[in-house]
Amino acid sequence: MRKPGLCLRWLLIVLAGWLVLSPLAGAKPVTVTDDAGRVIRLAGVPQRVVCLVPSATEMIFAIGAGDAVAGITHHSSALRGAAEKPLVGGFSFPSAERIMALKPDLVIASSLNAKRIAIPDNAIPVLVLDIRRMDDAFRHLRLMGTLFARQAEADALIQKNRRQLDLIARKVAQIPPERRKRVMRLMGKGPIMTPGSDSFQNEMIRAAGGIAPDFGQAGGAVPVSREQWTDFNPQVLYGCGWDVKADDAVFNQADWSGVDAVRQQRIYTLPCDLTCRAGVHLGDFVAWLASLIYSQEFADAGHEVLPRQVIDRRPVPIDLDYVQAAVVATSTIHDFPNKSLIVDFKTPRGIVSTLEGARDGILTVGNHYSSPPCWALTPMTGLDGLHQELYPVIGKEKANTTFLFTGANMDNLSVQKETYKEMTVYALVTAGVRGNAVRMSRDVGNYYEPGTINMIFLSNMRLTQRAMTRAIISATEGKSAALQDLDIRSAYLPLDAAATGTGTDNIIVVQGDGKTVDNAGGHCKLGELIARTAYAGVREAIFKQNGIVGRRDIFQRLVDRHISVSRLVGKADCDCIAEDRMFAGRVEATLLDPAMAGFLEAALAISDGAGRETVADLASYRTWCLAVAGRIAGRPLEELTAFVTDEKFPKPLAMALNAIFTGVSRAPGVHLTDVPMNATPPIADNGK
Repeated sequence: MRKPGLCLRWLLIVLAGWLVLSPLAGAKPVTVTDDAGRVIRLAGVPQRVVCLVPSATEMIFAIGAGDAVAGITHHSSALRGAAEKPLVGGFSFPSAERIMALKPDLVIASSLNAKRIAIPDNAIPVLVLDIRRMDDAFRHLRLMGTLFARQAEADALIQKNRRQLDLIARKVAQIPPERRKRVMRLMGKGPIMTPGSDSFQNEMIRAAGGIAPDFGQAGGAVPVSREQWTDFNPQVLYGCGWDVKADDAVFNQADWSGVDAVRQQRIYTLPCDLTCRAGVHLGDFVAWLASLIYSQEFADAGHEVLPRQVIDRRPVPIDLDYVQAAVVATSTIHDFPNKSLIVDFKTPRGIVSTLEGARDGILTVGNHYSSPPCWALTPMTGLDGLHQELYPVIGKEKANTTFLFTGANMDNLSVQKETYKEMTVYALVTAGVRGNAVRMSRDVGNYYEPGTINMIFLSNMRLTQRAMTRAIISATEGKSAALQDLDIRSAYLPLDAAATGTGTDNIIVVQGDGKTVDNAGGHCKLGELIARTAYAGVREAIFKQNGIVGRRDIFQRLVDRHISVSRLVGKADCDCIAEDRMFAGRVEATLLDPAMAGFLEAALAISDGAGRETVADLASYRTWCLAVAGRIAGRPLEELTAFVTDEKFPKPLAMALNAIFTGVSRAPGVHLTDVPMNATPPIADNGK
């Protein structure tokens, strides 16, 4: 018979073990105050957070606390590491039911969506965050650092952004007041709109050295009259994709086309996650905007305040006998960070470059990244100008050096290695596909710019000239296969054309040492290894640069095709914004159902098949669409309402969207005064 004392000792041991292993073991209470003035008290660092504020979600991942995120809105699913996080809807209409199902210990919301989710008092703590001023971004970063016990990481981000803002302040201080430019941010609602005078967006314009409009109205977006437009006479206009597109028609009207920015075509489209948010990348955006406003001044070397020099080096592992060293060097050029992959050889060797052709006597190959503020400052003198800017800074000579040039960050470099017996191949890949992805044979070539998907191949085999040139085909086919498997869309024809590249891609193939190889085609082992490393490298580099994965959610797939649910359901020439938003919220909630998301994903695949003429008869597909509409409505339906009438849409995709919209419009409890009909081209609204 077991003694009572022994049982007690075992119980104490088990209890002590549980306390050690428990997430709350040793946890210190956390107390923070939100923007609604409420004090939030937590027992410790939150372990399951649902974040409905995209800028806050970005902060959490940036300080290394992404593991604590249990749910997000679809506006944040493109963040690196966020693709697998459960979705709870969009920013405006998140699903309270889905939030509660995730059993969070904290919900982070804005004052807008906090009211809409209506979580009962004391059920789950709700932290309300609203950004109205630039300093709010820093305050929120500090708050996230406190909340997740990541103060050092948050402080480092704050200091990085403050250094960038201070640098821009020093640069624009050299520009006389009479040469400061008038700058307006477009909000894109049909008639011209702009942020109110109290918005952080106008504060960012001023931080970039611009003169922001002040029409005496507060708010996130205020209308601009023709008189205000002409009196202010903006010299620079910018916005995210939809903003600029929405106002194109206005710019063609005589009363609106006479301002300096329209006449001189100084209208810029910038990423939504920079233009619409004040957060992790606040300093990056202000620097980029300033360089666009004052490109002529910033391009002048006499205007620079920092010396041109290498300020950091980190090694890149390449285990080949003829490679002396491989590093990524960070340098300062035009006062902004540049990053160069530099691979030095022990002895000169031959290379083939799609940018420079075949060359001998090469001691260094590389791939150079200029950050966005440099893009408007780079000399428009071709390769010679690029070489003259870069080589003196990194200590290289043009005679024995060859480089590729890219807009993809070298921090996102992918290093791939494949071996077969004694054969080894390395691929060093950078890639980005948000902006200039193309489908060759379909898209039009309108400009030249060096490299977006750049690949450098090194092998321990001695490749002949024939093998090096043949390797380019194997690498290109591997790249195109990766883009196809990721469903990367053409930037020009996103609705019906999958991308084959970016239009600015380049390759370097290096002649190795060792056994001579005369073929690198698809039927030989070297060609296989080159294609494999290209494929893996492109996929990893795109994930690092753009956060794109193969199994991304349906909302991201729609964004990839430049489709916005809110734009599609908006009624033309009708002041029904509140009703449209409510309807769009119901559509988003419907697409959270995996069956409905799967139906729309299938529609995308069928649309591509119809475009390639591999799918012809859509009769059974129409039956499926009616069944889906009936399932959503809760009763059988005989016809679909034509919500989407734009002929640019592939027919299967239009049918699927009409099925979903029809089902939502006929569902119990939905009462629309007028069915939303919209033939406006779909443009993505990428977040808040």
